[in-house]
Amino acid sequence: MIGVFKRIWDFAGAEQKNIRDSIVWGLINAVFHAAQLGALFIVLNALVANTTDTATAWIAFGVMLLSIGGKIVTQYISQLQRTHAGYFMVAQKRVYIGDKLKVVPMGYFNQNSLGNITAVATTILSDVENAAPVVLVTSLGGFLNSAVFGVALLIFDWRIGLIVFAGMLLFLCVVSLMEKKSRLDVPKRQAAQATLVETILETIQGMSVVKAFNLDFNKGKKVDHAIDESCRKNMVLEKAMNPYVAIQQIILYLFSVLIIFVSIVLYLNGSLTLVYCLMMMIASFMVFEQLKIAGSSMANLRITENSINRANEIDDVPVMDERGQNITPATHDIHFDRVNFSYEKKPVLKSVSLTIPDKSLTAIVGPSGSGKTTLCNLIARFWDVKEGSVTIGGHDVKNYTLDSLMQNVSMVFQNVYLFDDTIENNIKFGKPDATHAEVVQAAHKACCDEFIEALPNGYNTMIGEGGASLSGGEKQRLSIARAMLKDAPIVIFDEATANIDPENEDRLQAAIEALTKDKTIIMIAHRLKTVRNADQIVVLDQGQIVQKGTHDELVKKKGIYADFINLRKQAVGWKL
Repeated sequence: MIGVFKRIWDFAGAEQKNIRDSIVWGLINAVFHAAQLGALFIVLNALVANTTDTATAWIAFGVMLLSIGGKIVTQYISQLQRTHAGYFMVAQKRVYIGDKLKVVPMGYFNQNSLGNITAVATTILSDVENAAPVVLVTSLGGFLNSAVFGVALLIFDWRIGLIVFAGMLLFLCVVSLMEKKSRLDVPKRQAAQATLVETILETIQGMSVVKAFNLDFNKGKKVDHAIDESCRKNMVLEKAMNPYVAIQQIILYLFSVLIIFVSIVLYLNGSLTLVYCLMMMIASFMVFEQLKIAGSSMANLRITENSINRANEIDDVPVMDERGQNITPATHDIHFDRVNFSYEKKPVLKSVSLTIPDKSLTAIVGPSGSGKTTLCNLIARFWDVKEGSVTIGGHDVKNYTLDSLMQNVSMVFQNVYLFDDTIENNIKFGKPDATHAEVVQAAHKACCDEFIEALPNGYNTMIGEGGASLSGGEKQRLSIARAMLKDAPIVIFDEATANIDPENEDRLQAAIEALTKDKTIIMIAHRLKTVRNADQIVVLDQGQIVQKGTHDELVKKKGIYADFINLRKQAVGWKL
């Protein structure tokens, strides 16, 4: 149990002060609670001695009023500090996870499903937020409250005080047994929760496929199974914990009865006065009151610890920015030196050496799966090379901080992701401090202005998660506007014009040429119009560079590029 408390304490980080303050105010609350014994003693002593008068009543009333008022105020302050600690310790962890995910290798996302990552950031950390401070403060508060009562009763009669501490010790033994029992069931419950989140996310994200192929029945069964499994694991945990919680309550009730019994025996044999006997009997109903409440929350000890362990797993994930420096290169030439790269055990790039000169246009072509996108992703350091090196301006990309590296690189992806925000904020993602005029200018260059102005709220229109309310071509143009606004010296296009409608293609091509003036450009493309004016064309096949040269040079040679051009020319000539 001490280990769990320490784990919660360590997890709290900057919120340790609020938890400590909450515990201190809980201790003061316990003192005010125990002060009720003083009021009872005054009343009982006056009644037994038959010396009741107005002064005695007012003194007892004053002590009781002070006790109740003090309890209310200290309980409020303690709970406020505890709630603050729970919310902010989890908020800080979520921010930490968000920042950490920006600098972990992309392979981390291959090994961990979106559902698992989402479960940690939502339900698992919500368990910590709701339980961790409560378990720590309530548990310690309950023990402190009973301990204060125990000390008070020790002062009145040491024998009764020892009974209180014996009850607390036996209570702790049951808590220890409960914690050991929960070690087996809690991880299974957490795994079921993560599977439930993962299944629901998968179903929602793939809803179009589910509907298109009439898979709603099968998918529904999978979701139902995940819900049932989560329910079953929660019930298993509850059933495992309930007997221990019941035993805890029974122990406390039995020791309360034992205090009454011993008090009567001591009174009958003359070793305890009537006043003390009556006070001990009344105190028996109060001494374990807070400990009973703490007992229920202690059932969450192992859940809290397991949730913290799951949330802390990301701490051990290696990051890609440990030794980086803020570098501003003098030039923006890119050099691959005998680069090898694999996705786990699948080789993708094999001994690739390539130089992309500063302020030049390089087109990357090749069959699907040849490694084109991977080659570009290594420049932006989405992954680290297994062997060899990638340099920008003579500096290995590993020597840059990710922030300074990405200040030099803009990327326009084939599969565009837009955030559930306004049109303007999505464009400003490339330059958060941009003015509205700059946003409008970038949108105009990327041929976005016409469809934006037709939207209900123009640039302030919310576009939904992933840009759900926009067409593929509109999303692609917004991503190009984003890159234009960022204005980085290196621009990577991954099939940037793949989803552009023909009537806007020429305008957008002109805009891209304006964007890429005096920049280092890498284009993954299949359109002849895109690649024929490149300074160099790199042909990839099965992870290796098989051809390299200008358009005119490569069309004269037999190989993949010449075949590619011939096929394109034939496709253009097709008629229906």
